[in-house]
Amino acid sequence: MPYEPPPELAGLSLSEIAALVAARRLPPLERWAPTQILDSQMRIAADGRWFHMGAPISRPAMVRAFSSLLTRDTDGQHWLVTPEDKQSIVVDDAAFIAVDVREDDGALAFRLNTDEFVIAGPNHPLTAHGTLAEPALYLGVRHGCQARLNRSTWLQLAQIARSERPDGSDATVTSQGARFTLCPA
Repeated sequence: MPYEPPPELAGLSLSEIAALVAARRLPPLERWAPTQILDSQMRIAADGRWFHMGAPISRPAMVRAFSSLLTRDTDGQHWLVTPEDKQSIVVDDAAFIAVDVREDDGALAFRLNTDEFVIAGPNHPLTAHGTLAEPALYLGVRHGCQARLNRSTWLQLAQIARSERPDGSDATVTSQGARFTLCPA
């Protein structure tokens, strides 16, 4: 069965995005207790490209499948988890890239490089890192993994913040009742 990507973010309402998020079934990583620890020989580059043994993984379906098995522990190590084993994976920056954002009905919906949607809020926070000159914004995705906002998405978010506070008094955005700063501390 061929993969059909979800429609463009701009053409969806918040309720349609929420329905797509709810319909996505992910493996129950939290219920698995793998006994074997291995090295996957995989890496996710800072630009979101996946590699295995140094060669790019060119099939988007493989990247989507592997990304559904990702978790990050409290030490910052990323893992691919299956019922049988837990394989380390090198992540240069963030496991995902947020490639688009849409504001609708008090919420910010993001599209990831894996064609997933994430709605920012208390369970999926935005955090600012870097410096004022070179900020880096991250969105919590799941299991400790994050998505870094690419430049165009960061600029879209800055425009949303500007529209919320035209006087420029506060570089923050609100989503699902949670307020997030766009400026690194």
